[in-house]
Amino acid sequence: MKQRYTMLWIIPAMSMACFLVWDILPFPVAAAEPSIAANKDNDNGALFAAFVSVLRNPRCMNCHSTGDFPRQGDDGHRHTMNVRRGPSGFGVTAEKCNTCHQDHNLAGPHLPPGAPGWRLPPPSMPMIWQGLTDAQICVSIKDPKQNRGRNLDQLVEHLTEDKLLLWAWNPGEGRTPIPMPHDEFSAKVKAWQAAGAPCPAM
Repeated sequence: MKQRYTMLWIIPAMSMACFLVWDILPFPVAAAEPSIAANKDNDNGALFAAFVSVLRNPRCMNCHSTGDFPRQGDDGHRHTMNVRRGPSGFGVTAEKCNTCHQDHNLAGPHLPPGAPGWRLPPPSMPMIWQGLTDAQICVSIKDPKQNRGRNLDQLVEHLTEDKLLLWAWNPGEGRTPIPMPHDEFSAKVKAWQAAGAPCPAM
């Protein structure tokens, strides 16, 4: 008789325990997913803003500025000798980019800098960022119609590994390199990519 009463007590207790475990466990798991999504939605462009200063630096902006010509110096003055973009971005007539710019910096202060493929973007897709907001730059660099057909993976590879862009951290004597270390820049670009490449609000 005692055993019967004991079983009658244990069965409801076990049922209640199972119900409580079932009822409680799903909530932390379900709450985690909206939280991650919310972080992406509420990024407000912070991940892009963390590295956009590099894109605005004169080492980059001198080739992504308004006009059909490159610029020089930290003040972004027009390139001397009336250098122009040309039909493919490599200059015109005898004033081709590689006439002066080799695939490496020439030794000595203020001698021509160089890197593999020295050029401007082509006129068909000049990738001009000067005068754009952070949001507009973000949208334009992700747009295959404006970035030479690159998807996001290719864009990140271009930004972090292209030897022409790497030059900006080693621009030669007499020039100010990008102040943000390249490893830090790469990490920030890849964090932006991992979050879905969110842009600041327009």
